[in-house]
Amino acid sequence: MSNSFVLLEKGSDGVAQLIINRPEVHNAFDDDVIEQLITQLEACDEDPEIRVLVLRSNGKNFSAGADLAWMKRMAQNSHEENVQDAGRLARLMEVLNDLSKPTIGLVQGAAYGGAVGLAACCDIVIAAESSQFCLSEVKIGLIPAVISPYVVRAIGERQSRRYFVTAEVFTARQAQEFGLVHEVVADPALMDDACARFVKQLRRNSPQAMHAAKELIFAVSSKVINQDVIDDTARRIADIRVSEEGQEGLGSFLQKRKPNWIQE
Repeated sequence: MSNSFVLLEKGSDGVAQLIINRPEVHNAFDDDVIEQLITQLEACDEDPEIRVLVLRSNGKNFSAGADLAWMKRMAQNSHEENVQDAGRLARLMEVLNDLSKPTIGLVQGAAYGGAVGLAACCDIVIAAESSQFCLSEVKIGLIPAVISPYVVRAIGERQSRRYFVTAEVFTARQAQEFGLVHEVVADPALMDDACARFVKQLRRNSPQAMHAAKELIFAVSSKVINQDVIDDTARRIADIRVSEEGQEGLGSFLQKRKPNWIQE
């Protein structure tokens, strides 16, 4: 790709950093950025050496949301072209949300529009106290459509009914209260320390089990607890018990040793 608006940096510790790199436009994304993010996320998902993915941005702001020039171009396109274009943003959210590896989002400065969707699709979100969030779409006559399934799950229907229609800015502390953010740090410079703490915790866990745990959440979330759900959860624990990592984990626990996925 001629313009590298998205950078992927792989560490020797199994941690990859996926970085949006358009600080000159506050990391606003357009169709090029969306495609680059999808490509890199799909590559990360298939890379067995990557155990944790950190999503972040260069510059003062996480992302201002959609790029103005891109939105202007889309406004001139046909309905079908707009459907196809929106489908690619929807694909980005789906790939990030369903990634088989644990994901950590680091948010500094502004996280507006679709950037709130990116945060909602991460498993863990760390935000600087000075960061601000806004579902700003209605200000320009639009709606947060493709990000809505993830944002509503993250902050709940009640908060969504307010912030989808008011486009008010809300703080990192409010985002934490709503459930979008897990940890707030006093200064953006402290996000790396908080991230390292989570990474250390995640690297002690079975990669296969963490993947299965994410799938379990999606399988039972908002479901009626009926016999189908009960049977499915029983099958899932049986599957993981007899798996290679399940056997290694149980064996190491009983033998009072570290499992083979912990390399220190």
